[in-house]
Amino acid sequence: MKALIVYESMFGNTRAIAEAAAAGLRGAGCEADVVQVAQADAKIPSDVDLLLVGAPTHVHGLSRAATRRQAGKAARAEGGTLDLEPHAEERGVREWLGALEAGNGARYAAFDTRLSGPPLFTGRASGRIDGMLRAHGYPRVWAPISFLVDKQNRLVPGELERAQEWGKQLALRIGRSAWV
Repeated sequence: MKALIVYESMFGNTRAIAEAAAAGLRGAGCEADVVQVAQADAKIPSDVDLLLVGAPTHVHGLSRAATRRQAGKAARAEGGTLDLEPHAEERGVREWLGALEAGNGARYAAFDTRLSGPPLFTGRASGRIDGMLRAHGYPRVWAPISFLVDKQNRLVPGELERAQEWGKQLALRIGRSAWV
């Protein structure tokens, strides 16, 4: 099985989750490529069985060019404690999904990073990712999932391990369903 993980990350949290999920997939015997969204092609290769798409939650949903610029400005502010990821202010998942070609048979799962707290208050980017992938004809293999950050925008302890286990569980789920 081959997985492709496309992510958007401002400060490294979503990238770290994508890499942990890839480690879980690889640990279960899958091939997994991780690609930053600004470098991702809008055509999913035909040999991809599983597409994971993730993004940080901005203003209750997917980032926009303006929210990415605001996050970049905050990271560059004097006394800022966050490091801006390469390509963070370029094309985001919203724009990539808008250009994405129709489903090619790959199944998908959507994930996000968001503040710890009820989604009603924090929002979640994964819901919008989920809807856009479904609209493109991709079948879902896992309900949207969130990985949490604290108020200092750092991953909550245990989230990387949870993402790795999620990757492993996805591989097992895809592996079982491939024989159905």
